[in-house]
Amino acid sequence: MLQNKTTDLDIVRPVVDMLRVHAPGRVNLIGDHTDYTGGLVFPMAVDRGITIDYRVGGSLIALESTAEPGAVVVPLPFDSDPSTVSPQWASYVAAMAAELGTTQGIIGTVASEIPSGAGLSSSAALECALGLALGFDGPPLDLALAARRAEHAATGVPTGIMDQLCIASATEGHATLIDCHTLDVVQVPVPTDLDIVVEFVAHRTLVGSAYTDRVAECARAEAVLGPLRSASITVVERHRAELDDVAFRRARHVVTENERVRDFADALGRGDYPSAGRLMTASHESLRSDFNTSTSAIDRAVERCVTSPGVFGARMTGGGFGGCIVAICEPGALDSGWSVRPSAGAHRVRVLSDGG
Repeated sequence: MLQNKTTDLDIVRPVVDMLRVHAPGRVNLIGDHTDYTGGLVFPMAVDRGITIDYRVGGSLIALESTAEPGAVVVPLPFDSDPSTVSPQWASYVAAMAAELGTTQGIIGTVASEIPSGAGLSSSAALECALGLALGFDGPPLDLALAARRAEHAATGVPTGIMDQLCIASATEGHATLIDCHTLDVVQVPVPTDLDIVVEFVAHRTLVGSAYTDRVAECARAEAVLGPLRSASITVVERHRAELDDVAFRRARHVVTENERVRDFADALGRGDYPSAGRLMTASHESLRSDFNTSTSAIDRAVERCVTSPGVFGARMTGGGFGGCIVAICEPGALDSGWSVRPSAGAHRVRVLSDGG
């Protein structure tokens, strides 16, 4: 077990410039539980994220967090099981260090504007920020793939690529339409006359949740139907008798959600906000009834939003089982939650003067 504090550790603090990296969180506008079947997703990096201020040197990663308890001290090179490291957020640090084969240490502070358990990809933001702080120097896709492998090693949850690829590749002012099979990314401008509002409803975690069950249920459907990314609702209906009820409903969600993503991107591009909003609300209903990833609190929050004047649509966002909802609306229509703007992806900020 790793130490949880730096006390009594012989850490030589290097006398070098303070550096800063930043990675945004993400909200998924539509397309949930489609990425791990190679489907389509439409997330957006947001102007809330994780920032690491650090110095390079030594043979340890030593980090403190403004949002999470316990200091992290990871000896390098790290070649143990990252899931055994404590505190819990240290597992992501250790996993990313192992993934990158890091041998050069850093000492610094992690500051987060993303509530833990909100479904806004705080773990993926941490992984991508850490990758840059630990010296990763490659294309966004490679950073995203490394971060996803680190997530799997840290948590054991078989997540898709959506979070990491959005966070690594985002362009300011745009959402990212991602084909999770080809890993192609299309940057789609987000209209400036539309508010995107995120509201935190309840804490959730994917570790130990039914998320892994959903992955297995989709795989069960694919054993009959073939890849869900290329299936149609006609194919799903045709093979209904060959599927158990759960696998059928999971497949129905995935194939209809892929179509909703296409239609949503088209409606947004045409400025047809009512149609885009109806697609978001239909997505929520599918996640609630066919994928069973919503909760009563989330359902109430969505219902409150969609019945509010000036709101075009709302849905749960992220893996589900709690977290946040997202709504699109006329400017100023909602006074609860956070109005978020499309942000740039993970990046190195600048060299800070000594002391900040």
